[in-house]
Amino acid sequence: MIDSMPGHGGQVLVRALQAQGVDRVFCIPGESYLAALDGLYDSGIDTIVARNEGGAAMMAEADGKVTGKPGVAFVTRGPGATNASCGVHVAFQDSTPMILFVGQVASDQRDREAFQEVDYRAMYAPLAKWVAEIDRVDRIPEYVSHAFHVAQSGRPGPVVLALPEDVLSAPCEAAVTAPATLPSGKASEADIAAIRARLAEAERPLIIAGGGGWSREAGEALGRFAKANAIPVAASFRCQDYLDNRHPNYVGDVGIGINPALAERVRSADLIVALGARLGEMTTSGYTLLTPPQPQQSLVHVHPDPSELGRVYRPELAVAARAGEVICQLAETASLPHAGKEAWLEEARADYARWQELVDTPGDLRMERVIDHLNRVLPDDAVLTNGAGNYSAWLHRYYKYRGWRTQLAPTSGTMGYGLPAAIAAKLRSPERDVICLAGDGCFQMVSQEFGTACQYGANIIVLISNNGMYGTIRMHQERHYPGRPSGTAMVNPDFAMLAKSYGAFGATVTRDEEFPAVFDEARASGRPAILDLRVSPEALSPKLRLQLK
Repeated sequence: MIDSMPGHGGQVLVRALQAQGVDRVFCIPGESYLAALDGLYDSGIDTIVARNEGGAAMMAEADGKVTGKPGVAFVTRGPGATNASCGVHVAFQDSTPMILFVGQVASDQRDREAFQEVDYRAMYAPLAKWVAEIDRVDRIPEYVSHAFHVAQSGRPGPVVLALPEDVLSAPCEAAVTAPATLPSGKASEADIAAIRARLAEAERPLIIAGGGGWSREAGEALGRFAKANAIPVAASFRCQDYLDNRHPNYVGDVGIGINPALAERVRSADLIVALGARLGEMTTSGYTLLTPPQPQQSLVHVHPDPSELGRVYRPELAVAARAGEVICQLAETASLPHAGKEAWLEEARADYARWQELVDTPGDLRMERVIDHLNRVLPDDAVLTNGAGNYSAWLHRYYKYRGWRTQLAPTSGTMGYGLPAAIAAKLRSPERDVICLAGDGCFQMVSQEFGTACQYGANIIVLISNNGMYGTIRMHQERHYPGRPSGTAMVNPDFAMLAKSYGAFGATVTRDEEFPAVFDEARASGRPAILDLRVSPEALSPKLRLQLK
């Protein structure tokens, strides 16, 4: 217990955050939580002011991904809270610990549809693990403690706390509590033995790794265990940095645009060990790689949320534990007999190597060549971020992620995520290269946050794949309604000039041979940068071409 100090509710709230180890918050200032802003004034907590509540919430979510601790955001009521909901949804589907504080109307005005009043319990109920409103100033420390426990326990996720204006500004001497005490998340010895037994019996096993609650140590343990037992490892959707892609047991990602050979391998495996992955629509190719509810493959499912086990697929063995802890436990056990399994692994790895071979797409500037250059020049600890759009298919297919948390991408498929995520990552690790990939549509969802990067000296490099359209939707239109494009054309600004207007580095690239020198110049500039990559609209994806009239 930390001794109480006199002050108002906002000051007590900030002291409660300090007790939980919070050193940075993201916000858009609002009059509904002025007392909290006052508490932050001389707290020593780094306060990053974004340009839109959606950007602030996505920065907080990315900060939670990077640190493994809840990212924290403050937004004002009504429009502020609704704007922030996108970031909360990302945190929920990506299993990221996060806490969103929302200013609320004064408690004596509730249920009158006061100015910007929203029932946050109802609004956020399907998007968060827990939603509450603090109705007594002396209970602020209790609610904060509960929020940090909920956000980090079991399957990590977001918590939303509403802060009535009068409660937050009221005098308070409440003591704050110590940091959250979390369960270990480990599996029982019997469960570990059962997993080992099924792996020993299998002839064609495959591990699919993903979900929340992992760590660098867990990723290293995964590599040791897989290598010792000749087990191929695939990453679930946008979890490609859980195992170094150069590892001899890594065989690719099970997500959008999956390698057809890997898809067939998932279907033909006799045992799938899903470590942390939810086995949702993206990871199962629309629930086709495994047949619900009873997959043809034997299924071992390890997930921290018991309600997720058996939700879509019936596992033969269900283990309610954190995948990161389970793989560390497995890595400490003796090697299993694996004679005869080497060929299965070698074929899977060869399939991945063939999938990595560049396939040329139309245009003078080709995204496969851009990604190939990034592979060759970026250090192992470089962080690459992206939002949603077909441009990300080149990144996911060709880039080799070489370390834990070098990929920040939304499994929820949220457009605009890459820029806020890059800012959060760069602020955490200023010494690392942080590269944001975005489509022209994706970038313009949050383009104002480039100003946040400039304000705080987050020297990220944004690569905008500029083809003048919402390419993913155009792709679907061509599949289902060929020759009838509707609502997908875009008129874009000069993105390089936009960067320069902020005092940042900006350049336009139109040819393959121009990119290396311009990218080097951006890295050496010591400023945030935007490279406007003028790519051909004919290149819809690494595999699909658009026939222009």
